[in-house]
Amino acid sequence: MKLTPQQLVEFERDGYLFFPGMFKPEEIQVLIDEVPQLYAQRRPENVREKGSDAVRTNFAAHLYSYPYAKLARHPRMIEPVSQVFGDELYMHQFKINGKMAFDGDVWQWHQDYGTWKNDDQMPEAKAMNVAIFLDEVNEFNGPLMFIPGSHKVGVIDAAHDTSTTSYPLWTIDQDTITKLVRRGGIVSPKGPAGSMIMFHSCLVHASTSNLSPWNRVSVYLSLCAVSNHIRRFKRPEYIAHRDFTPIRCLPDDCLLRHYEVPLPWKDGTPEEALKPAVV
Repeated sequence: MKLTPQQLVEFERDGYLFFPGMFKPEEIQVLIDEVPQLYAQRRPENVREKGSDAVRTNFAAHLYSYPYAKLARHPRMIEPVSQVFGDELYMHQFKINGKMAFDGDVWQWHQDYGTWKNDDQMPEAKAMNVAIFLDEVNEFNGPLMFIPGSHKVGVIDAAHDTSTTSYPLWTIDQDTITKLVRRGGIVSPKGPAGSMIMFHSCLVHASTSNLSPWNRVSVYLSLCAVSNHIRRFKRPEYIAHRDFTPIRCLPDDCLLRHYEVPLPWKDGTPEEALKPAVV
């Protein structure tokens, strides 16, 4: 999938693009059907909410789940990012965020690149998130909130919040958020399951808790230019990947047809993937 000149202009201006209904219901159903058994596993890749058994994030499913291994090579997600960067891509991070009904906690205001820079020593913000809604996203079930244009500010000073939620994050203070919102406002893309968002790693974003009776599960591919790979391996490999092999796309129908894909962690997480590594 290629972006149009107008879409490239919009992305440069706002830092994100929204594609409602990008994936067909039958494609999304393949992914939805896989989530319960992934969340039920007692693997280290499942990070659960504070004080709850609800899964906050499942990491690295593309290494042990057949449908998600195919999604990780889908041209609708890979090609536009490669077009923007003019470079081959590798998978820096792959996660299925489970903002579950009643239990889904907040994600504080942050830039993803802030974490990747501070924790992983990623040299530049030459990385991108692509998200797919597995559920309908509405105003009640904790949708993503973006501050348009905030990616142009560059890397913002952040504090390491290790206590608010079960997943530590480099978060941005309230005064800075207030100033950014005065300039750019806040938007919150909402739409049916199968919708897709592509957003810059410096775009400031957050989401509120989900007090509604509707799940808001989304898949995130964090794609990094191969030339911009991380230099520090202090986090487990299932969170920050160490394999910089360029992604090769499958055909566009890959979610509905059989294609051979590797599943190297199908029988369990390798011991070395749980530990820091010395470069």
